Amino acid sequence: MTMEQPEQPPPGTVAYASRRGRGVLLVSVLGSGMAFLDSTAVNVALPALGRELGAGLTGLQWAVDAYLLTLSALVLAGGALGDAYGQRRIFLLGVAAFTLTSVLCGLAPSITALAVARAAQGAGAALLVPSSLALLRTSFSDEERSRAVAAWAGLSGVSTAVGPLLGGWLVDAWSWRAVFFLNLPLALITAGVTYRCVPRPAASTRTTRLDLAGAATATLGLGGITYALIEGPAHGASALSLAAGTVGVLSLAAFLLIEARASHPMLPLGLFRSRAFTGANLTTLAVYFALGGAIFFVVIALQQELGYSALAAGMALLPITLLLLLLSPPVGRLAQKVGARPFMVVGPWVAGVGLALLTRLSHGGYVTTVLPGVVILGLGLALTVGPLTSVVLGSVEERHAGVASGVNNAVARLAGLLAVALLPLVGGIAGRPGADFLAGVHRALWVSAALCGLGGLCSRLMLPGGRPASRA
Repeated sequence: MTMEQPEQPPPGTVAYASRRGRGVLLVSVLGSGMAFLDSTAVNVALPALGRELGAGLTGLQWAVDAYLLTLSALVLAGGALGDAYGQRRIFLLGVAAFTLTSVLCGLAPSITALAVARAAQGAGAALLVPSSLALLRTSFSDEERSRAVAAWAGLSGVSTAVGPLLGGWLVDAWSWRAVFFLNLPLALITAGVTYRCVPRPAASTRTTRLDLAGAATATLGLGGITYALIEGPAHGASALSLAAGTVGVLSLAAFLLIEARASHPMLPLGLFRSRAFTGANLTTLAVYFALGGAIFFVVIALQQELGYSALAAGMALLPITLLLLLLSPPVGRLAQKVGARPFMVVGPWVAGVGLALLTRLSHGGYVTTVLPGVVILGLGLALTVGPLTSVVLGSVEERHAGVASGVNNAVARLAGLLAVALLPLVGGIAGRPGADFLAGVHRALWVSAALCGLGGLCSRLMLPGGRPASRA
């Protein structure tokens, strides 16, 4: 009688249920989790760092947008680097870069130094984020990859939920600088487990050309426009602001021309021939613009205008994350049965109602002025996010799924960047220290609510009906 041998994973992969498999999942979650946690925790720390560094609203905008600028401009290039030089190598490089720049952020003596360090940190995150998920693709077999991705999604959601609470606690108990120093122990654990558990890729003769011109023009374009939107209202229509805006617009035009002609473009414009893919990304732009602006403004208003502590402000937004964690899985399963379009139409509209309710933000109690809007906003996002991902991946050929996901991620980061740059101007409080901040927040929230309505309308007009979107 012979003993049946356990099935061995394919060469170059690990078994999901093995110790090494759990290690791969851990480093993937920690890698992306550092970037997600850092982003959410920093929002809660903004008022505290503003007080210590003597920064006004313009400085706080740069503390957020400097990070989003380089992340959104370089995340696709980061994915291409992983394909060219190996996901494991680029992931470890991203961990090192993100850690070093986090230390620089924590030591920043001024808001200008912090903005520069945050821009460098965003570049590190652009290496870290795409490679963290790609490790699951390269380390697990086809049969086990879906289990790993599902586990990654759930655990990453937990890290996002913890961010505002942990950030608020660190700010109240010690300093806003602790939010950045927290990345040190997480990075040491991540690097150590990566060396022990993530398999080394087999030697490859395949070469991937990097779209350096595309990455450069995208960064210059977004940087120029962001500078003009933030610094223009603060200092008037100076020659420098006008020049930056002009260079930004011309650079983005050059970026589109480069991508249209490049043999290996960072952003394959052909993907947008798919009506569903274009519609899903327009919805992403609208909804994440509204969400990024709302969180930026509400967290600052709760602390500076309404007297909330940093921890209380983080807890105030907790229902959004809890609803996303609880409802996203069943909504995703239901969307597979009945189709994504109903959810992507209704979800943004519900989120818009939540943002409209948040315009009641005032000195009244949390339960009456904040909680209703936060709950409805969380419900709308839970109805939208899962089906949105399904449409993005299902609207292109399978061989383009990774690029499509990267494009959608970049669009979401770009939406947050534009929201933080534009909404203070729209709300009438950019560059106006004496302006009624709470009234400006209300105006910005109304604009965000209207954009969510447009996002739902876009899904209604551009997405196919019926069961899951067919590839166009």
